[in-house]
Amino acid sequence: MASETSISLNNIATLHLNNYPNRPTIVFLHDSWGCIELWRDFPEKLGRLAKCNVLVYDRQGYGKSCSFTETKRTNSYLEKEADFLIELLDSFQIDNAILFGHSDGGSIALIAGGKYPTRIKGIITEGAHIFVENETILGIKEAVELYHTTDLKAKLEKYHGDKTEAMFWAWASTWTSDEFRTWNIEAFLPKIQCNSLIIQGENDEYATLYQVEQIVNQINGRTTKLVLPNVKHTPHKENPEYILTKSFELINQILSV
Repeated sequence: MASETSISLNNIATLHLNNYPNRPTIVFLHDSWGCIELWRDFPEKLGRLAKCNVLVYDRQGYGKSCSFTETKRTNSYLEKEADFLIELLDSFQIDNAILFGHSDGGSIALIAGGKYPTRIKGIITEGAHIFVENETILGIKEAVELYHTTDLKAKLEKYHGDKTEAMFWAWASTWTSDEFRTWNIEAFLPKIQCNSLIIQGENDEYATLYQVEQIVNQINGRTTKLVLPNVKHTPHKENPEYILTKSFELINQILSV
């Protein structure tokens, strides 16, 4: 049976800004509704500020990438995405990657950092999950209600087209299933060796601050916790200048080691 990541790299939409020879590449990993376009100009701004190259891509089933080869996800689907990320880095000959992951993308970044520690030079996460909480499920159920009763579906179709329905329900059905309640990626955290910045909004609708505490407490490398008051699940959109500044500080920290 084909897996979600057993696809040609040619079927994945990418944006690669290679403007700074011999400098790191910041790789942006989008959330469960995300894509290249929804990052807006944030990747380019951080790339210019840090004088780093940028790679942004749409995972399979999102944005301008190909459709899912299967929509039924297993508990290992994010680990498969971390494996695919390494394939993508190999394709672009990137060996000095700094990962910036939002939500699902943050979880992928943490898995990649633990599974491939020599390949990842730094990690920045926003709203990453390492296990499922009741708050996560409640937040998803609220999103499902919005999908049924508001123009949320139409907004998502602007970016994901006819993949929207499969994308949304792959996320909502997986995270609210009984099987996924056992999902946990804490085993990867002690294997992370690089510097990291772990960000979460204090009012994140999909998680409690216990996620941040457990990530920070278990990562082996130098780790900074950043909790933003009056911010929800998307800090880089809700307070972009502050996130740019703190991300820039983390990248400088990495390059000074």
